[in-house]
Amino acid sequence: MKALVTGATSGIGMSIAKKLSDRGWALILTGRNEDVLKNLQKQLGGDVEIIAADLAKREEVFKVYGFCKGKDVDMLVNNAGFGLFGKFDETDLDDELNMINVNITALHILTKLFLRDFKKKNRGRILNVASAAGFMSGPLMSSYYASKNYVVKLTPAIYEELRREKSGVAVTMLCPGPVDTNFNNRAGVVFSMKPISPDYAAECAVQKALSGKLFAIPGLTVKLGILGSKFVPDKLLAAVTYNIQHGKLKAKESQK
Repeated sequence: MKALVTGATSGIGMSIAKKLSDRGWALILTGRNEDVLKNLQKQLGGDVEIIAADLAKREEVFKVYGFCKGKDVDMLVNNAGFGLFGKFDETDLDDELNMINVNITALHILTKLFLRDFKKKNRGRILNVASAAGFMSGPLMSSYYASKNYVVKLTPAIYEELRREKSGVAVTMLCPGPVDTNFNNRAGVVFSMKPISPDYAAECAVQKALSGKLFAIPGLTVKLGILGSKFVPDKLLAAVTYNIQHGKLKAKESQK
């Protein structure tokens, strides 16, 4: 069995790569930092290939897919992604478009292309890393939340299409709350609540993906939060989310 893992150079992606390797999977790992990929390749040993790529660039996304052609990939892990913090009119437009390209466009392209391949052989797994943020709007991180909403709406739609076809292909989406990765450092804030470890999130994701489940939601608190969000009016939920995000900024300022 072989898996492609995007965003494998840190955080959840690296942990998923290790979890799959421990289970005997061959791997194709991609990320922007080639040196980190090489170190991870040495660390994991076994059958591990690497390809450095910036998935904010559409041609690089197709390069990764082309690299995988003919290598009988059995699982696609769409993990690459990042967030930006700030008021919508103040965040940098180029940074925002790059984020959309990674969080949405790259995931969309790879999901479509690999799904076509998987359906031809009637087997395969797609694991899309979404977020609890995908179930709500997110003032002060509006574009990031919106990008994860795309993943949260796309993945179940594909799941239902496959279910109706009685396909041997399965899709799963990981929807964690805060995870102790480099995400918030890149976004420019700190956590306002205790995060889970990348290993904990990764183990949940791999278990659910290999068993063909749609949802992988690590932690009871996050499960309850997602469930509760369905019963709260959007306007009130946005106000609550604003306070949570603003709390991150205040926590960062208090550390200075």
